[in-house]
Amino acid sequence: MKNLAFFILKLFRFKIDLVNIPPETKKCIFVFAPHTSWTDFVIGKLTFVVMGVKVVFLIKKEMFFFPFNYLLKAVGGYPVDRKNAKKITDTIADIIRKEKEIALLIAPEGTRKHVTTWKKGFYYIALKAQVPIVLCYIDYRSRCGGIGPVFYPTGDYEKDIVEIQQFFYGMRGRCKGAFYFENYQLS
Repeated sequence: MKNLAFFILKLFRFKIDLVNIPPETKKCIFVFAPHTSWTDFVIGKLTFVVMGVKVVFLIKKEMFFFPFNYLLKAVGGYPVDRKNAKKITDTIADIIRKEKEIALLIAPEGTRKHVTTWKKGFYYIALKAQVPIVLCYIDYRSRCGGIGPVFYPTGDYEKDIVEIQQFFYGMRGRCKGAFYFENYQLS
């Protein structure tokens, strides 16, 4: 499967950074950005297959209808009711604490649309579950994807989020044309 995924990524002209795969990927929150297109999922999933990292990802429960619900579950999808965000944060943190190995993939934008702020759930899930946040990316400018640094949340969201977002500064999503965070205020 790895060879097929690698071949498909090569067809898409994407390189994978296989140098920075930290041991923390066994139990963590993967923060994936920029997320601007549905193709991010395909390229991202292939990237994780090449890296040998099994991920679970959150997707709105409305997408889990027959026959797609079987496909989404098979590739690691976990349905989320976005109307009760506070409860889902606690529920997912409990699931992570109970599992021996689980790598949860979250796009902090919460959507493929252009946003000026990230949703905070990924941070508080990691904090409550006491797991690291591993930064991962697909940069369409350099046509490269991979895993970046590991970040341990301190509990000071405002300080930590600036440090996390600085890693993604200048990366480019498939859509939106502009570089990532050009409209953000990074302290």
